[in-house]
Amino acid sequence: MALRISLLGLNQTAVSIGLALQKHTAQLERVGSDADLIAEQKALHLKAIDRIIHNLHAAVEKADVIVLCLPVDEIHSTLEAIAPSLKPGAVILDTSPLSNTVFHWAKTLLPEERYLISFTPALNPSFLTDMDESLDKASADYFQRGLIVITAPPETHADALKLAGDLAEMIGGKPFYADPFEADGLMAMVDLLPKLAAAGLMRAAMNQPGWREGRKLAGRSFLGVTEPLLHLNEQKLLGQTAIHNSDNAIRLLDALIGELEDFREMLLNQDDQALHQALNAAQQQRILWWKDRLEGLWDVPSTPSILPTSGQVIGRLFGLGKRPREQDKGKKSSR
Repeated sequence: MALRISLLGLNQTAVSIGLALQKHTAQLERVGSDADLIAEQKALHLKAIDRIIHNLHAAVEKADVIVLCLPVDEIHSTLEAIAPSLKPGAVILDTSPLSNTVFHWAKTLLPEERYLISFTPALNPSFLTDMDESLDKASADYFQRGLIVITAPPETHADALKLAGDLAEMIGGKPFYADPFEADGLMAMVDLLPKLAAAGLMRAAMNQPGWREGRKLAGRSFLGVTEPLLHLNEQKLLGQTAIHNSDNAIRLLDALIGELEDFREMLLNQDDQALHQALNAAQQQRILWWKDRLEGLWDVPSTPSILPTSGQVIGRLFGLGKRPREQDKGKKSSR
């Protein structure tokens, strides 16, 4: 029997996952479900899914793996809705930039022997400069040369975590196993901070007396630095990612404010040498980072230390070995 993977929320990430799995359709079935009927039909037309199951409960009740590609403000309600329909041993992969908060929701909402794992992709650098998030720009190569941050609660079954790592490799990514607190800190730095900084800059500019005329002159710099505002992680209730990761958000905002205060001090003192050195150091780090990001040759652990080193994970994924439920028979879950 083919392993069923259900994609909930058919955005560009979900459709790209489906496309990357297309060469494995002899061993698995890709199901797609979205509140938007047009998105469902588009994903089917692009051959990113094998079938549409619009009803949320029907989409997950026979699924071995459920991939959540949802706005942060829809994750809790979705977990609450699907929890009664999940079969024992089901693995939920959440692609959002939050770990600890979603784990707390899962512990509260999900029955025993259903496992939620954070599965946050860092995209192929070739796609980073294209800001078009339409489904037409989805690609089977979306995750090549990119890392996929994988983290899970300590009670997660080892096979479930191995399954997540193997799926990451199947879609072209490189698994990056992290502690949940580390993952939240990293995602706050590289995803949340740019969005908050963009909002702060936009508000600072629009509240200036000269904004009415200045907006007519704003060019590449202004466009680029405010672009993150168009890619927030929520659909309706904006800011939930920051609220649920507030400790890291506050720490990073303090760091940013400190850097801006340093620039302010340099300008007050007309210290052109200090300003030159600070800007040059930042510029060189930006150049080096982008070079490294394009190469994607990161040194990361290939397997988490908590997992067994023997056995074929791909066998488990395709149902040829034991699945989490089978290994748990006779054992009481630690949840």
